[in-house]
Amino acid sequence: MKIRFSNAISNYRTNFKSNFWIIIYIIAILTVGTLTFIGNTDINNWFLENVLTFLALIFLIFSFKKYQFSDLSYLLICFFLCLHLYGSQYTYAENPFGYWLQDIFNTSRNHYDRIVHFSFGFLLAYPMREFFLRWMKFPKMLAWWLPIEIVLSLSGLYELVEWAVADILFPEQGAAYLGTQGDIWDAQKDMFLAFSGSILATTIVSTIKHTFKIYENESI
Repeated sequence: MKIRFSNAISNYRTNFKSNFWIIIYIIAILTVGTLTFIGNTDINNWFLENVLTFLALIFLIFSFKKYQFSDLSYLLICFFLCLHLYGSQYTYAENPFGYWLQDIFNTSRNHYDRIVHFSFGFLLAYPMREFFLRWMKFPKMLAWWLPIEIVLSLSGLYELVEWAVADILFPEQGAAYLGTQGDIWDAQKDMFLAFSGSILATTIVSTIKHTFKIYENESI
């Protein structure tokens, strides 16, 4: 039996004012952004960490009139941006939630940065697939593989950007921005986690699609 994935969370709406969920997501991002800005421990690092956040929001705002993601994709994007904003409040290496997890699991370091790197692949693989499938009209099989490849590529690019920022552009913010915590393999582990997250997300979406025989052109 095939079903149409047409509930509210997968809808596409061209009228911004009628989209209740997107308004909620915007309020959530603005609230988290404001609170983390007010309570940040290093204002220069906060702005530095959130350059890509600002660029992502600008892209989503200016592309909305012509292209829209599904409500589910906007939810995943919102959640990832909130995780990143919260990380920038204290710097990733000094994040309180990461310290709480460190105490609970008795780990050797603050792993909040690992959570966000994994979330980059896990939360954004679906929106990327949707982008290639609905916006770019790529073949379905290519839309499965490209998000995984792009997550890995962007993870590598981000590590290069971190190196440039830390060593060349803003050396005074380098230690806080990198947050390696003495791990010489930090960059490689971050890339692997993002890559693993994208594979897991794609596997889950594929499993749901084939299990419930969801129409490809309706959602996933």
